[in-house]
Parts: sequence; C-alpha cells; structure tokens
Amino acid sequence: MLQMRALNVSYERPRRPPLHAVVDVDLDVGAGQVVGLVGESGCGKSTLARAAIGLLPRTSGDVVFDGVSVAALGRGRRDAALRRMQMIFQDPYASLNPRRRVGAQIADGLSGDPGDDSSRRRRVGSLLEQVGLNESIARRFPFEFSGGQRQRIAIARALAADPKIIVADEAVSSLDASTQAQVANLLVRLARDRDAGLLFISHDLGIVRHICDDVAVMYLGQIVEQGATDDVWEQPTHPYTRALIAAVPRHDGSGTLPEALAGEVPDPSRPPPGCRFHPRCPERIDRCDHDAPSLVAIGPRHRAACWVTAPPDSPVDLEEPHE
Repeated sequence: MLQMRALNVSYERPRRPPLHAVVDVDLDVGAGQVVGLVGESGCGKSTLARAAIGLLPRTSGDVVFDGVSVAALGRGRRDAALRRMQMIFQDPYASLNPRRRVGAQIADGLSGDPGDDSSRRRRVGSLLEQVGLNESIARRFPFEFSGGQRQRIAIARALAADPKIIVADEAVSSLDASTQAQVANLLVRLARDRDAGLLFISHDLGIVRHICDDVAVMYLGQIVEQGATDDVWEQPTHPYTRALIAAVPRHDGSGTLPEALAGEVPDPSRPPPGCRFHPRCPERIDRCDHDAPSLVAIGPRHRAACWVTAPPDSPVDLEEPHE
C-alpha cells in the first residue's frame, strides 16, 4: 500500500553543511500490516514519516501509494492520495484545537459526500464509538478530557478520512503505561478492521514487539536492520539492534535504558565515513571505517547492514573485530 524507494530528506542551512535526516531508505507498509520503526531520538524516524505522507518535501527518491508514484500525480489526484494517509501525532494536547468542539474537528476529516448536518453527526458519533468514546462528547471541548481520551479523539479524526495508511508518530509515548497499551491495541484493531497499513513509530520496543508484524531499525537516517518482528528479536544481527534490545528493561529489573548506549549520536550534517555506527560499535573492524555496508538478506524477510555480521556467502572478507 505504501512504498518508499531510495527516499532522501535533507535540510539546507545558511552557512552550514546540509543536514541529511533520511538517507536512501526503502520501506514498505502493506494493507492490514503493522510495521514498527524504532531508533534513538534524532535518528530521522519522524522526518521519514512526514516525508512519506507529504508533510515534508523529499530531496530525492519516490513514494508509491497504492501502486502509483505520488510525485507523478497531478495536484488534485495527489491531494486525494495524501488524504488517504493520515498521521496521529505524539502530543494529544497540541494536536487538537482547544477552541473548537470535538465533533467539529472530527467532521473536518470526513471523506466522501459530506451530507446534511444530521448525517455528519451520525458519522461523527459512529467514529467516536469505534474508538471507545460516547457520541455525546462531540459537543465538548478537548480541555475536558484526559490525555488518553484526547488521543482517542485524534484517532477518530484520522479515521474520518477513511485512510489506507495510518502513521502513529510516538502516539502513545506521552500516555501512562496502562493507557499506552490500550491505545496501541486500539490502533492495531482499527487498522486491521479497515485493512489499512499502520506505521507505528515508538521508543518502546516492548510495545513494538507486541503489536508489530515487521520492524525497521533506524540509525542516523538509515535503516540498519529490518524484518519480521520475531526474527529481529530472536536473531538481532546489527550491533545497534542488539544494543537496543539489550536495553529493554526486564521484569527482574536488569537492563539499561537505550540512552546508555556508549558514545554520542554523530552530527547528521557531518556523518562519519563508512558505517555510520562504527564510532560507537564494539564490534568494529577496519573496513567499517571507510566502506558503507548495504542491507543484505539474513533470512527470507530479514535484512541487515553490517560488515561483521554479513552472511557467509556475501563477497566480504571478514577481519577480526577490534578489542
């Protein structure tokens, strides 16, 4: 349903090097599929999502929606296609207009023939019920609701456009733990009921493992590993993926936070040569310093970009890791 091909997003800055936020990314989201996108803050996840649905301009590459390149569409058809891709933002307090009633904001997104007022009210009420809220709240204002309820309202507003792609950009991170699980499960159920693809961006690898069919791991603007969620968790191949998974807190209290990964994320306007992760990688070899690895197949649905962990049949002469 959504395909990103060699997608690049860069920001030009006066008297400073351009910032390369997204670099040669290929990523697919199928109808009814839930794809997780994970990585540290600042790695380019939100920029990628916004470029995919037309909220940010692409520097190069292509976005294909339902088999058609969005760039090749005329203005009217392009707007119609982008309308079928909806985003749910991180902050439910900022994403709703505090001065407008809930029902009016949801009605703005209604797709198709708007119909008369009574028809629109019925459709708004139905959407609210689908996200677990009473239709009577349509006349109230956002400030009257909790964060979890506001996020459900934001989901109802996104569903009003009858989207085929839903992007949840850290949509549960500002909620408490129990509400996070409820909202995440709601998103998955609604997407699958509508046969819509869901791109779920999150720092919480536990939720990603629970709800996602596939997962892509992003570092400094590039995808370094992707595949079926179970494959990536059970056989993490890239050292960065292993570090993220090892950092997930355990029930016994062991484990550290992802921010505890050694070193600092490099400046994306001055990325290191070769593998972008090599300055922080405990398994670095000499080749990592100057040659950038490509994603290669680890299994039927599993790919990773790493010289050290490349498959045996790849044309790579592996060296001994540095101490």
